[in-house]
Amino acid sequence: MNDARKTHIRINPMLPWILPAGLILAWTAAAELRLVPSYVLPHPKEIVDAGYVYIFGGPDTGMYAGRFIADAKASLIRVCAGFAVAAAAGIPLGVMSGRLPVVERLLSTSVNGIRAVPGISWLPLALIWFGIGMKTTVFLVALAAFFPVYINAASGVRQVSPVLLRAGAMMGVRRLRGTFAILLPGAMPSLISGLRLGLGISWAYLVLGELTGVQNGLGAVIMDARMVGRTDVIIVGIVIIAVIGRISDQMLTGCLRLCFKSARRSA
Repeated sequence: MNDARKTHIRINPMLPWILPAGLILAWTAAAELRLVPSYVLPHPKEIVDAGYVYIFGGPDTGMYAGRFIADAKASLIRVCAGFAVAAAAGIPLGVMSGRLPVVERLLSTSVNGIRAVPGISWLPLALIWFGIGMKTTVFLVALAAFFPVYINAASGVRQVSPVLLRAGAMMGVRRLRGTFAILLPGAMPSLISGLRLGLGISWAYLVLGELTGVQNGLGAVIMDARMVGRTDVIIVGIVIIAVIGRISDQMLTGCLRLCFKSARRSA
């Protein structure tokens, strides 16, 4: 076990960067050799320059200069609001569905039916209900993130042995306390997986919600850059979403491990 852990520590620092480095090298080679037109795939240097202007540029250095803070703030608020709604609904309903057959029978047909509907199909209806802006994006994010949270919560709870709950009841643990002391810790690996999947999907549906014409947001920048043919800005937006999404995933798992011992054990 110790040897395996040492091996993991030895290879871990460089391994995650092999694929990105290879892609960047191939991208740079294709750009230098002019294998792909620059309007289709700009040179990495152009992407770096566009990203610098977008993040640090002054108002007189371009139409996208210095917009990063406002766009990132708007997108983070929408993602956090939608994800919070999804988690607040998905975890309790998933736990009840996993524990109570009547709840599972009540919800399974509706949940699985709605889950099969493509997210973009909800966009016209959301625009009619909520209009362009915050509410539409939060609705789409919450709807998309709900399903992985709910399904993983239900699956994790079903995998907890009933023997543990009966043993707790014999020791005087009441049902409510048993839920928090036995059931949820036992289902924690699945809960973490569901929350992480839900958060990742939240970022994907954020872009869908912001393509509707909102003023600020990372998705709005991508859509606006497409309209004016700024491929470099589109790629900058994609890279920033990827970076922020990765950071938010690490923050989520870190917060769960900080708040719950069972999350630390399942790491």
